[in-house]
Amino acid sequence: MKKSIVFCIILQLSWCLLPAQVTVKNLSVEYLANPVGIDVEEPRLSWTIESKNREFSQSAYQVLVASSPDKLDEGTADIWDSHKVLSANSVLVPFTNHPLHSRQRYYWKVRVWDEKGNAFSYSEGAFWEMGLLKNTDWQAKWISAPLVYDWASFVARRKLLIKEGEKEISPAPQFRRSFNVPKKAVKATLYISGVGYNVPCLNGQGIGDQLLDPAFTRYDKTVLYSTYDVLQTIRSGENVLSVVLGNGWYNMFTKAVWGFDHAPWRNEPALLAQLEITNEDGSTQVIVSDETWKVAPGPIIFNSIRQGESYDAGKETPGWNKPGFNDKQWSPPLEVRGPLGILKAQMIQPVKATDQLVPKTIMQPQPGLYVFDLGKAIAGYARLKISAPAGTEITLRYAERLSKDGRVDQQDIGQHVENHLVQTDKYICKGGGVETWNPSFVYHGFQYIEVSGLPANPGKETITGIVLHTAMEPAGSFECSNQLFNSIQQAALNSYQSNFMGYPTDCPQREKNGWTGDAHLAAEMGLYNFKGQNAYTKWLRDITDEQRPSGEIPAIIPSSGWGYFWGNGPAWDNAMVLIPWYLYQYSGDQRILQQMYPHIKRYVDYLGTKTDNHLMKIGLGDWAPAKTKTPPEVTSTAYYYVDALLLSKMAGLFGNDADKEKYAELANKIKVAFNKQYYHQNGVYDQGSQTALACAIYQGLTGDDLDKTVAALVAAVKNSDDHLDCGILGTKYLLHALSDNGHSDMAYKIVNQRSFPSWGNWIGQGATTLWEQWDGSESHNHIMFGDVSAWFYKNLAGISPDTDLPGFKLIRFQPYFSPDLAWVKAAHQSMYGEIAAGWSRKNNLISYTITIPANTNGNIILPLDKKILVDDIALSKSKYAKKIHKENDNIQFILGSGTYIIKLK
Repeated sequence: MKKSIVFCIILQLSWCLLPAQVTVKNLSVEYLANPVGIDVEEPRLSWTIESKNREFSQSAYQVLVASSPDKLDEGTADIWDSHKVLSANSVLVPFTNHPLHSRQRYYWKVRVWDEKGNAFSYSEGAFWEMGLLKNTDWQAKWISAPLVYDWASFVARRKLLIKEGEKEISPAPQFRRSFNVPKKAVKATLYISGVGYNVPCLNGQGIGDQLLDPAFTRYDKTVLYSTYDVLQTIRSGENVLSVVLGNGWYNMFTKAVWGFDHAPWRNEPALLAQLEITNEDGSTQVIVSDETWKVAPGPIIFNSIRQGESYDAGKETPGWNKPGFNDKQWSPPLEVRGPLGILKAQMIQPVKATDQLVPKTIMQPQPGLYVFDLGKAIAGYARLKISAPAGTEITLRYAERLSKDGRVDQQDIGQHVENHLVQTDKYICKGGGVETWNPSFVYHGFQYIEVSGLPANPGKETITGIVLHTAMEPAGSFECSNQLFNSIQQAALNSYQSNFMGYPTDCPQREKNGWTGDAHLAAEMGLYNFKGQNAYTKWLRDITDEQRPSGEIPAIIPSSGWGYFWGNGPAWDNAMVLIPWYLYQYSGDQRILQQMYPHIKRYVDYLGTKTDNHLMKIGLGDWAPAKTKTPPEVTSTAYYYVDALLLSKMAGLFGNDADKEKYAELANKIKVAFNKQYYHQNGVYDQGSQTALACAIYQGLTGDDLDKTVAALVAAVKNSDDHLDCGILGTKYLLHALSDNGHSDMAYKIVNQRSFPSWGNWIGQGATTLWEQWDGSESHNHIMFGDVSAWFYKNLAGISPDTDLPGFKLIRFQPYFSPDLAWVKAAHQSMYGEIAAGWSRKNNLISYTITIPANTNGNIILPLDKKILVDDIALSKSKYAKKIHKENDNIQFILGSGTYIIKLK
């Protein structure tokens, strides 16, 4: 009896100790923490496990889902109890076979078992809340403001416009709706879509910190709405919901070569808003956009996403968005059809202001003209702080370079826009004290702000640079002892963020277009550095919205029709195929493959109609080459091969054996045709350019002569004095083709160059972002050469996903210990937790420290010519190292989760 009591006590004590050893954390739904307003039919749940013990593997899990936090705390799963599920899966676990209800909040937690059958404590609770899942959930109506000539106060202005022959440009309309809340509210949720962009307020307080919202889509196919919890701003008595609308891309009136001014969806800004309030007695109120609202023109008298914004502070109406304002003189809105696209919840991270920059210097190239240098190229706008007499007009012009006379140079930026008026903001002062202003509905790409109209000499406080981008959470970091590499990494990060504003763009100043080629070339570096899964998922759906029945897609997405007849083709369109594949490789996301599969299949079949004996001759080639041009048909055919091959692999994942065989056979035919057409003796493809050789290697098109082609590539680089000679396609191929085939030292030399053409050459000229051309011409904020950041992670730190166990379930650690480096450190926040790798050199000893998250394994690949110790124990005697074997010039072994110090002597 005593033994039984003692055993029970020991068992209870051991149970109490288990939670301290293993913690379940970072609960997410569809990649988001506690999301509000999602509309996924089967939300996927993910969690990470932190364990103090090495070699932790999850053998089972149990998920509880409840209708309230109290029930969840009690362990009452009144919605779903998965019970114990024997599975190692902790990533993107679908919540299936349960009806989901609009507006409902679901509370959940999870616990896990280890491989020995030990159960651990439940995680802290988390939640997700559904949005409006059915059309009938929307009681709101689309409303719009009267046009400029319908407002009595603008009659004189209208006559002036007609007289001068100018366009009628409506000011940004201000909508308001006053309503009474008689009781204490316990829940208040706002669902809103204001297109182009909207700025909502409740009782004069801004709602959320989103900017340029909602994200740009093809509005006749998809319209996004945002969801806000506004309970803290609701009060008893009178309340006012107000919204200002900007033109954005929905009403792009600016004429430019890309034709958005005649987009099929184009119309005056429109608002759809629904505020749902639940009171403490259970009663509800629904405030909807309809004809009962009031609207008037506001002080934003001009806004164009390409040209800029003008604000007349003298036209402000104090108190208009607060209770107690008399709006009897305001007009009723127009009930309109609104955009035709399907309403969908915005599940991409919003655009936010993420940083503020104080000018480094202020220059005065001419009397009364001041140029502020932020010292760094950004996407965003300037915040103006000024005290001046009423009517003083301040003009801000933005650019990323200066002319010889010291003024901002907008020549490249404005070359494709009517009248070349771009990136110009204006502010008209109201007087009476210090005024602070920044635009609401535009962003610019710039380093310099030229300011005119100031009444006195400015100080650095006059202008503040505000950084804007889609606010993806960081997912990685890289640093090493080579400061040039650190500068290149930072420039790549700056460019990537500058070029994501709800969709991936080429540049933030001249075009702001969603070029497909730029996007897929930078996607891997993006996924290493940022949590961009939702952002890419949203944009892939934009691609499907643009796909024609034939299978064709345009070169820019979203598009108003431009890009179907120039710029597209396999090398660019490959974004449709590669980005979902990257999401699968880096996050384990099979659903996006399933969703994209029919579209990819239709696209590959479309390409088949454009070939000549399986050779592809349409599309752009190796854009922006340093010197040598490679024929577009080489890279286009190679991407056609990759598309067919990946489509075959996707079919295999889904058990579609017929498609798997069909497209594998097609890929093989393309490979045969490619080699027949472009392969010459001694491993040379085409004319032996770096791009042609690296393309054949990187895309897997070489045959038995791989070694010869690698040797030819090495010779081609040496002939260029260890410099690259590629454009945007070849540059991505080149570093990986060399590193994956035993020549990381040469890839390192290429990245380490400081003379033309190189990243270092840009940095030496003061670049803080990546440029469009190796010679420094055109845009100074492009991301298409940014894959070098992914090379840092993969080759210098050695972190990459295993292709057979994607999503970093098995992590590949294969660093290049460059003799030029003293140390390297990197980390990546995978779906399973943080992966870390870093090494340092002291004399002949290299210490390589790695962290493998719980529920994963690491495949370690190290040089064979070194003596290897794991935690100071010989590799062959380590109890943690499994499956030790030699392959080529390396030794490989498997380690379970945990942190290890591996020494190489």
